[in-house]
Amino acid sequence: MRHWMRTLAGSLAAALLMCALPGAPAMADSYWQCVPFARLISGIQIFGDARTWWSQAVGKYETGFVPKEGAVLCFKPFGRMKLGHVAVVSQVLTDRVIQVTHANWSIIDGGRGQVEQNVTVIDVSPMGDWSRVKVWNDPSADLGSTTYPTYGFIYQNAQAMALAAATAGISAASDAAISLTQNAVGQMAQAMKPGASPLALLSQAAESTDRIADLIKAMTGGGASDSKETSR
Repeated sequence: MRHWMRTLAGSLAAALLMCALPGAPAMADSYWQCVPFARLISGIQIFGDARTWWSQAVGKYETGFVPKEGAVLCFKPFGRMKLGHVAVVSQVLTDRVIQVTHANWSIIDGGRGQVEQNVTVIDVSPMGDWSRVKVWNDPSADLGSTTYPTYGFIYQNAQAMALAAATAGISAASDAAISLTQNAVGQMAQAMKPGASPLALLSQAAESTDRIADLIKAMTGGGASDSKETSR
């Protein structure tokens, strides 16, 4: 448990610090790539380009071709989507229709990097194995004519489900609880020397994630964690 709590704390610390850095782009707090977003809300701890998730999942997570809520649908590289794509299943409607929540898919208001919730995806594969899908495009309000090839689904294990639940708990937490975490990150940044580089700030955050992990655990009802516990 300590391991995934530290992982979540580190991600949160990095995101908050990047938003607080001098000269950071205004969109830093709202621009999402599909990979870190899928990892955050699914709890599935795979890193690297979306096109590598399927192979990386071997031996770590179960995979298959039947949609399940919380699973990650992995898209193959296709056309301009050279790095692939990952999306989290938010609801299974039928054996061939699901909804996903994902980031950086549609161009909305002229920009990318936005999160879309409960987007309809339809299996159009001949064998019904989700190897080819169509995805609803919000700006055009249509499924469109493009058919995307996919690898299949990566399923959550117990640890991934716990991490996703913790993330959901933070999203639902009170503003005061979120403020505690933000304050902790702010104190880390202030402790650095003036003019410190972004990498130095992130390094400081990584070294201090125990404190944020304790706050996260308290927010989600787990109480304070033991700082002497080692990751396994």
